Amino acid sequence: MSNRERSEQLKDREYLGTVTAIHLNADYAAVMFEGKVQLHLIEGESMDASDERETRLFPDKGTQGRITCCALTAEFLIYATDNGSLFYFFIEDWQFVNEFRHVVGIKKIFPDISGTHAVFIDDKSDGFVYNPVNDATFEIPNLSPNIRGIIWENWPLDKDVFCGYDEDKVYTYIFYRDTVIGPQCIMAGSTKLPYAQKPLMLYGGEVTCQTQSGKTSKVNLTTHALHEKPQDLPKTDLETSFNHCLALKRFKEAWALARILDSKETWTEFGKKAIYHLDIELAMRVYRKMGDVAMVQSLESIQDTEDKNLLAGYVAMFLDDYNTAQDLFLRSTYPLAALEMRRDLLHWDQALELAKSLAPEQIPYISREYAQQLEFTGDYSNALLHYEKGVTKLRESRDHDELCVGGMARMAIRVGDIRRGVNYASKSPSRQLKKECATILESMKQYSESAMLFEKGQYWEKAAAVYIKTKNWAKVGELLAHVTSPKLHVQYAKAKEADGKYKDAAAAYEAAKDYDNFIRINLDHLQNPEEAVRIVKETRSVEGAKMVAKFFQKLGDFGSAIQFLVLSKCNDEAFQLAQAHNQMEQYADIIGDDAVADDYASIALYFENQKQHFLAGKFFLKATQYSKALKHFLKCPVGEDGESIELAIETVGQASDDILTHQLIDFLMGEADGIPKEAKYLFRLYMALKQYREAARTAIIIAREDQNTGNYRNAHDVLFSMYRELTDHSIKIPTEMMQNLMILHSYILVKLHVKRGDHSKGARMLIRVANNISKFPAHVVPILTSTVIECHRSGLKNSSFSYAAMLMRPEYRQKIDLKYKKKIEQIVRKPDKTEEEEAQDPCPYCGNEVAQTKLDCPECKNTIPYCVITGRHMVKDNWSMCPNCSFPALYSELMSLLESGETVCPMCSQSIAASEVKQIKDPAEYLKTDDKE
Repeated sequence: MSNRERSEQLKDREYLGTVTAIHLNADYAAVMFEGKVQLHLIEGESMDASDERETRLFPDKGTQGRITCCALTAEFLIYATDNGSLFYFFIEDWQFVNEFRHVVGIKKIFPDISGTHAVFIDDKSDGFVYNPVNDATFEIPNLSPNIRGIIWENWPLDKDVFCGYDEDKVYTYIFYRDTVIGPQCIMAGSTKLPYAQKPLMLYGGEVTCQTQSGKTSKVNLTTHALHEKPQDLPKTDLETSFNHCLALKRFKEAWALARILDSKETWTEFGKKAIYHLDIELAMRVYRKMGDVAMVQSLESIQDTEDKNLLAGYVAMFLDDYNTAQDLFLRSTYPLAALEMRRDLLHWDQALELAKSLAPEQIPYISREYAQQLEFTGDYSNALLHYEKGVTKLRESRDHDELCVGGMARMAIRVGDIRRGVNYASKSPSRQLKKECATILESMKQYSESAMLFEKGQYWEKAAAVYIKTKNWAKVGELLAHVTSPKLHVQYAKAKEADGKYKDAAAAYEAAKDYDNFIRINLDHLQNPEEAVRIVKETRSVEGAKMVAKFFQKLGDFGSAIQFLVLSKCNDEAFQLAQAHNQMEQYADIIGDDAVADDYASIALYFENQKQHFLAGKFFLKATQYSKALKHFLKCPVGEDGESIELAIETVGQASDDILTHQLIDFLMGEADGIPKEAKYLFRLYMALKQYREAARTAIIIAREDQNTGNYRNAHDVLFSMYRELTDHSIKIPTEMMQNLMILHSYILVKLHVKRGDHSKGARMLIRVANNISKFPAHVVPILTSTVIECHRSGLKNSSFSYAAMLMRPEYRQKIDLKYKKKIEQIVRKPDKTEEEEAQDPCPYCGNEVAQTKLDCPECKNTIPYCVITGRHMVKDNWSMCPNCSFPALYSELMSLLESGETVCPMCSQSIAASEVKQIKDPAEYLKTDDKE
């Protein structure tokens, strides 16, 4: 039998009044008539009296009132009365399980399918969601007074959704069981209801309605309208769907829509909704998507919070709902969180109120923090009050108390109690507090107290500055030793100068680095020009130099006056003074390299008029008037130093003028006066003109002349300098120059080896020199004599005999030193021709073994570089070079020389540090055989 048929049978029964409603479930029927409800057990196909196993009539007590509405679920009979009572009757146990009393009568009731929540509408047409578990009621917002009925969502995932309907619309409501503020009911939207249709059931957002003809139709709620392809929707529709998903807590669909919208506003709204519903995991996922690291970290810190009120409190705090957060914290297991929140938010009044009941021991610390904020905002009187409340006088709070006392000192001064504030600051060990209070006092024009505190705090400059304002010069003078500020020293100096205390004023001006005034005081008042001159020379003060120049001019010391006029950049005045008092040479010396071409030209003209050719030429050269300069230099007599010729060469080198060059060459060759000048000047001319080939030829001639006269070191240095010049300009070195330099260097090395006691190396170098004895005509006999003696001493008996026999020639025999003559004659008479062969080293080019002092390889025909320390040929795996002249040297021999205390290179005569010497592992680049032209 169908429910419809069962209802018809029940209506046919005889009741104590007219049946107004019948409610059925699988086993029972509830019949409502005339303010009463009768519950029947139903079984079988027929519906007569014999089929009733058990019945019960409600209300069963006269005090319950008249029943106005009822509902039947699978487990409960629920009914309400006109006095506001709401009853739950549990059918299985056949007894009442809950009773609730509303303030006014209830006229309609609509439970959900399980009966765990119900919506009722009272006599005022207000609607409420009722929870029978805890008797909590939640008002339904924006409920239409014309509501005809309520239908609950039957889809399990949307079990908290219900709809109210009137003649025109269906209103969608959602009951949130868990939010920050607890359970809550909201209206999500409304849907137009087709004419004359009555909603019967809601499932998955689809309302099943009954039409006038008794048929059913479907209406989709606008709050549940989701598109199969949301990416195809307009943005406004997407946003509407997104908001509906958030309202329905359909977060999966909301995530998909948020990814399509992908705006900061969308994700922000999503995140707020997630944490509002206490879904921390989802909220963290949303904020990670947004890149909000701070919010994610905050949520991570609370995600394991078990206390629901505490968790909700933190969430309310994150949502800036601080009052709600405080209420939730206070209801939680950790009420101190409310105090911590208020302190963090600087809500000091609320924090103090909370601290009275939650943590009285924190009141002093909160008071101090509150006072600091009040001080910052300028509320000094209240700040003072709270600083005073903050003092604890506890040993463990000493730092806190010092801060409070400091605040009391500042606030007392601010509110006008200056004596009290100064007293606090003076007794405090804090320098910073003294500075702060002194600054406040200075701003209040309380200069005496301010300066005193600055001084006590050892802020010397500030103290001096304030004492200056009070014109307390005695105190300023006491503090100046600690003051570095030039401004303060100047102020003090001016005061002392006004008092006629010039010595003190001068000292203060010097300390202030006001050198012009220091010079002025010393010249005008102290008559102390020495100090003025000292400062001018140290500081190069232009104004000071002018003052000193005027001082000396008054004294008639024109040389000193000129010096200081030049120092003060008054060259014209200095020139006129020098010209007027015949001080031009001194002026020229003073002006030095600081003058311009016109200055030099003026000086040159002066000397030209005075027939002082050298000085005229010198200053014409500085003025770049080369022709005039050369003319005057050539008129100068050639002295021993040859300075005029040197400057003439410099002039021609700078001028690069062929006419001037030929004039100088003619002069040097003696064409003008019939007296040829020394060849060294011609060499220097070629060098100045960068004519290096001609200079090389001239150098060879000069070196040969020096050799012939016995000036071997001069010859060596000339050839070496020419060698360096040609090398620097990548010009091929003439073979004759290389050969002569090598022989001269070998001669110089003899003394080095003999001095170090290495007679074997000395003998080998003497043999090389003796083999070229024609290049040493001035010392043939002494060189040969030395060769005989060193060879004999080193065991080179055959070589000693050969050179001794040469000395016995008639042209040399009479010139032998008498102390060696007998010995040499004995060597010749009793010849010993034994001689050990010279040791060999590999050629660095081809590796063929070559005698150590032999400088040409018979195998590869290359000329081998020689060591500037030993004179031997270089070896590939023992290569280094002088860091100054870059000539090669055997690494082991160079280091041995330096370790013995000799630090001068025999080739360039420059000092060498052992740290500068590096062994060259691969000397290939120094063994190139192709010559550069």
